[in-house]
Amino acid sequence: MLNAIVIDDEQYAREELIELLHETKQIRVIQQAENAIEGLQLINKLKPDIIFLDIQMPQITGIKMLSMLNPDNMPKVVFSTAYDQYALQAFEENAFDYLLKPIDPVRLQKTVDRLVKSTTPQNYTGIEHKQLAQVPCTGHNRILIIATEDIEFAYSGLSGVYINTGQQETTSQLTLKVLEEKTPLIRCHRQYLVNLKAIKEIQLLDNSLAEIVTTSGKTLPVSRRYLKLLKQSFGIV
Repeated sequence: MLNAIVIDDEQYAREELIELLHETKQIRVIQQAENAIEGLQLINKLKPDIIFLDIQMPQITGIKMLSMLNPDNMPKVVFSTAYDQYALQAFEENAFDYLLKPIDPVRLQKTVDRLVKSTTPQNYTGIEHKQLAQVPCTGHNRILIIATEDIEFAYSGLSGVYINTGQQETTSQLTLKVLEEKTPLIRCHRQYLVNLKAIKEIQLLDNSLAEIVTTSGKTLPVSRRYLKLLKQSFGIV
């Protein structure tokens, strides 16, 4: 039996789809979410086989959310929406299937049968290279949408991944790997990414180590492994 998460901002639509999936006896719905932020948290935590994803949701649409997933361990994605005009875009984003609301049980069963039979991993190359213009973050009982160009650096800590703009710091459900692949941030340390445009100074230390001073005055570590690459980014041999 395959594990699934249902993500839809309409409670009635979520409950109806969950009931239909339960009736197939082939899909186990392990959790549900009412927005993309909750959905990202659950996907990173539970690693489902499939997500059933609404497209029209507040702040972050299903299409945008899809581009925020890590392509290395991405679940199969089945879009469910009341709007058929998004079908082409959904399949361009390598969606597994596209269901129109209200969900037809016969049509859903065909999708489920295909999901169960499918053993070939989906090719998400098209998604992998798409760049994020914004990063969703959480803080103080609200969702913050931060432009990637405004980020000075990001780092992993005890509570997850932190995003720092120089003026504020908040957390994101995106991993450092996703941020490295899909934003202008580059790796300077195993736990740190930095925006090249935010670097004010690189201080060379002993033992081939270094530190970065950002435009806001923050100090970031630079490991030996990434110092050479960092220098090359500025044309320094």
